[in-house]
Amino acid sequence: MKRIIAISALLILNVCAFAQILKPVNWNYSAEAINETEANIVITAKIDKGWHVYSQYIEDGGPIPTSFTFVKSADYELVGKPSESPKAVSAYDNNFAMQISWHESIAVFKQKIKLKKREATVKGTLEFMVCNDKQCLPPEEVEFVVKVVAGKAVASTLNSAVVVSNNNDEKTVSKEQNVTSDIDSPVTDAAIASNTIAVDVDSTDAIINTVDDDVQQQSLWAIFIAGFIGGILALLMPCIFPMLPLTVSFFTKKASSRAVAIRKASLYGFFIIVIYVFLGMGITLLFGSDALNEMASNGFFNFVFFVLLVVFAISFFGAFEITLPNSWANRIDQKSDSKGVVGLFFMAFALALVSFSCTGPIIGTLLVQAATMGQYMGPAIGMFGFSLALAIPFALFAAFPSLLKSLPKSGGWLNSVKVSLGFIELALALKFLSNVDLAYHWELFDRELFLVLWIVIFAMLGFYLIGKIKFSHDSDLPFVSVPRLFLAIITFSFTIYMIPGLWGAPLKGISAWLPPQTTQDFDLYSNSLSSPIIEQDAVEKKYSGLFKAPYNLNAFFDYEQGLAYAKKQNKPVLVDFTGHSCVNCRKMEASVWSDREVLRRLQNDYVLISLYVDDKTELPLEEQYVSSFSGKNIKTIGNKWSDLQATTFKTNSQPYYVLLNSDQKVLVAPEAFNLDVKNYIDFLDNGLAAFQKIE
Repeated sequence: MKRIIAISALLILNVCAFAQILKPVNWNYSAEAINETEANIVITAKIDKGWHVYSQYIEDGGPIPTSFTFVKSADYELVGKPSESPKAVSAYDNNFAMQISWHESIAVFKQKIKLKKREATVKGTLEFMVCNDKQCLPPEEVEFVVKVVAGKAVASTLNSAVVVSNNNDEKTVSKEQNVTSDIDSPVTDAAIASNTIAVDVDSTDAIINTVDDDVQQQSLWAIFIAGFIGGILALLMPCIFPMLPLTVSFFTKKASSRAVAIRKASLYGFFIIVIYVFLGMGITLLFGSDALNEMASNGFFNFVFFVLLVVFAISFFGAFEITLPNSWANRIDQKSDSKGVVGLFFMAFALALVSFSCTGPIIGTLLVQAATMGQYMGPAIGMFGFSLALAIPFALFAAFPSLLKSLPKSGGWLNSVKVSLGFIELALALKFLSNVDLAYHWELFDRELFLVLWIVIFAMLGFYLIGKIKFSHDSDLPFVSVPRLFLAIITFSFTIYMIPGLWGAPLKGISAWLPPQTTQDFDLYSNSLSSPIIEQDAVEKKYSGLFKAPYNLNAFFDYEQGLAYAKKQNKPVLVDFTGHSCVNCRKMEASVWSDREVLRRLQNDYVLISLYVDDKTELPLEEQYVSSFSGKNIKTIGNKWSDLQATTFKTNSQPYYVLLNSDQKVLVAPEAFNLDVKNYIDFLDNGLAAFQKIE
């Protein structure tokens, strides 16, 4: 199962590369009389379908809120703060780890004023940011002028300009101009600390485009599907499967009619869903949204998850059972004898408690995966999928009791399902241990060791399926059934597929799960693809003792040093925002960077700067600072590059690839996760062509 990870990107500067700028919002200004001495300045945004403007009430560290600045005047005074209507749409935004509010279609802002003269001219500026689900345009400052006459409604014409700050100098550009992102001066640690990295405005062709991560591996749909699959597997556990015909029989025999049996079974299934969804919501409330977003790269959480999955695997192997106190089950079972809806609820609760020894490890694994994906509602959605898969069969078989005859009889095969899941749990646990090893540079768990363990685990699973390995609680296997045979064939095939990886084969099908190829000592594949560039090797690279580039690419791991080298060599720069625990980054390196045409361009045409945004190595005290973008303390290398990415490019998703010249001018629209090799070649070629044109 491919790990469903993360990551959609919002809040990236996007400007049209051709003759006009996107204008999805039309602003109108007017005055609305309240009485002879009071009036409202009414500012209305008409928003194109699919776009939205942010509310005024956005916490620090989020997107740019809509805000208003009024010029002071002796002719009037402001009364209170601007109101906004209709009520803003609100939802949790994973990129900023906070609740975000915005307006769609139309937004009306009103500022009440008290007139000191019969007529007054109100001047001001509004700042806003407009986005859709794929892209954001740069924040704009718009000037407006509204004439107010006591007791009358007055409309005003727009007097606006785009104002972009550049090192505290204001530059006004008419709306017919194109906008280009250009970072004029080298980005130093001090610049990052003071957040003075600026976006300059030119009349040249534009370029920072939106990144839409095609693989929305953190999506709630993906979590739901994973939960549903987990529910199906749980249904096949020896603690649940035998209860299915017994429970359905209970409904059909005690019901006065078939319709009543279906209604009761459906309610029973509904209560199963309610119980498990509340469990998922409880996990979210317990940890909080911020903790859920930190889990994916947090070493402590990853190690805890590794231990939990190993414990779950051992439980499935039969060493012990994870059970809840018997007193809980007994009390709930007694209440299940109640009549009506209450009795059905406690019957569902009893099922959840009694079956915990089988479902607990599956639920635990699902919650771990959902939590580390950073989705605020992930655990609840995962539990909804899980419980839905459990609930459907009860209603289905109550409606069609004859289908029960087609179910296979309970037996030793149920325990085989449980043990097989134990092997898979054990394999999954190693991924979390690998994340910890990479983030803290233990260098104990390299790619070869990871592959050896997976090869052994899946080989043992294959031998178990054909009956060559037997646990104490397993039934005798007189013959191998056809389903077991096919599962064994798949398992052994997968095992053999992994063996060439011990010599450096990229194993593209599972590369997202594996430690990066740079951790492999004996790598014939990478050596056959590339060779060191002597001139670059002579450069003593900062952080080179901590990081390695794949395929012997001579990457820099410090932004400033890489830019300085590019200037000296007169080459463009590829900035690679990556991470140790970023599965999509590993997938891109294995599936796209390994292509000989791509690799040739990376070797010869570009200076590669790889910045690990989740690295836990602490910065020297003199390099630590507080981010003016997020307000967080920047203490580690990962913090530093993550803050650079968010501050400069307004995104925090990885992988993220930016092509620059040595003056830090963005050459073409950045790229994110896209396994189309031709697309990446075009990306590199277009960047090189733009670089040569500038030079």
